[in-house]
Amino acid sequence: MPEPLHGAAHPSLYQINTRVWLTQLSRTLGRPATLDDIPDAELDRVAGMGFDWIWLLSVWQTGAAGQRVSRENPQWRQEFQETLPDLAEADIGGSGFAITGYTVAAGLGGDSALARLRERLRMRGPRLMLDFVPNHTAPDHSWVAAHPEYYVPGTPEQLAQAPQNYTLAQRAGGDRILAYGRDPYFSGWPDTLQLDYSNPATQAAMQAELEKIASQCDGVRCDMAMLVLPEVFERTWGRRPEPFWPAAIGRVRQKFPQFCFMAEVYWDLEWTMMQLGFDYAYDKRLYDRLHEGHARPVREHLHAELDYQSRLARFLENHDEPRAAATFAPGVHEAAAVISYLSPGLRFFHDGQLEGRRKRISPHLVRAPAESVDTTLQRFYAGLLGVLGRPAVRDGQWRLLECVPAWEGNGSWDGFSAWLWRGDDGERLLAAVNYAGTQGQCYVRVPLPELSGRMVRLKDLTGPAAYDRDGNDLLSRGLYLDLPPWGYHVFELFVLA
Repeated sequence: MPEPLHGAAHPSLYQINTRVWLTQLSRTLGRPATLDDIPDAELDRVAGMGFDWIWLLSVWQTGAAGQRVSRENPQWRQEFQETLPDLAEADIGGSGFAITGYTVAAGLGGDSALARLRERLRMRGPRLMLDFVPNHTAPDHSWVAAHPEYYVPGTPEQLAQAPQNYTLAQRAGGDRILAYGRDPYFSGWPDTLQLDYSNPATQAAMQAELEKIASQCDGVRCDMAMLVLPEVFERTWGRRPEPFWPAAIGRVRQKFPQFCFMAEVYWDLEWTMMQLGFDYAYDKRLYDRLHEGHARPVREHLHAELDYQSRLARFLENHDEPRAAATFAPGVHEAAAVISYLSPGLRFFHDGQLEGRRKRISPHLVRAPAESVDTTLQRFYAGLLGVLGRPAVRDGQWRLLECVPAWEGNGSWDGFSAWLWRGDDGERLLAAVNYAGTQGQCYVRVPLPELSGRMVRLKDLTGPAAYDRDGNDLLSRGLYLDLPPWGYHVFELFVLA
């Protein structure tokens, strides 16, 4: 794994839906906005929140064929209308993952506008992340006409038996039956065509595309990255390719040694992707356990090796998941965020999450609904981002702490998770969460021998609580906690003179 950029061992990332962002800006300006129109003040605001990475979703060129499928698909359209009751045709831009070419969409200002925006971000600190979609292209990608051999072919029998997975692609050089892009558990995505990774020429072409992207940004989020693994591809298509990722990542790193790769990955394949060269992998397992609301599986998840955890991208929402404010009840939301974002790894936030937005915006849409700000969540996240900016949490050492019963027969301790961040400058932060729907008590073991014989002040960085405790007592019995359902503390520890 390359040395972390900016010296942040545990950086933070902010995902922005680019087309939605510019649609909102267009309404303000009274004309179509491009990346050049994004105000410096807005970049200052985002950088000021402490993000190391800005992921701009859906900057690449898409085509009329994908847009047409998006507008005509009745199931998708129903979802769009639920998001936008005043839905108009212009709101449906087509999926940002049905890509016709890795050039910045002309309506966004093209490659040159992206280059200028990247430099403006760099001047303020954040690095730029973009999408790479290895599995498929749009149906009107130029390769369909010029290189149909790059795609998984189908037969008339397959088209007749599984029309949800195959289509007749119309080409000037003769129509071909080709497969829709898909994963092995669902029907095909009808606005895409499946690339054939068993063809070495396809792999070479996609490596070249990835290298081109790497010249335009500092990192990529690789969509459904596990779908091109040899065993997954073979299970889906009955043909086994050579491994793609080691060669592709190696080729990019020869020219851009510090380039960052983040994998969208599921099915417990996170470690597999890391071994192939990815810096970070989605931590969907933690998200699911937090969603289920049971503390012990969450705590057990945090027992994994630190080298592994530090390469997980922790999130509560993204463009694929429902909004956190609509998924987690008040109180549960904040507790889940403290666990997710104060754990080691990449802290992954989504535009709108910090304001408590509740409606998920499909990547097929270019406009967001009007929603009010949840000021309670907004204040919470402002405080949490302040904690994430502390050196101990960005670059310090993390350690999971032991929680034990407060007294015999009290099983409520099992709802607790607690951990310690320690910075090189001596800064110490202790976080504890009662991730349960009932009041709970426990003792937290505090392995800090320097507290011996000293008085210690614990100041909660997320609320008004402050306590003075005897260091010898903390070392012998631990820190006693009595927390309400979904309660938490993030204490800074000071040794008093």
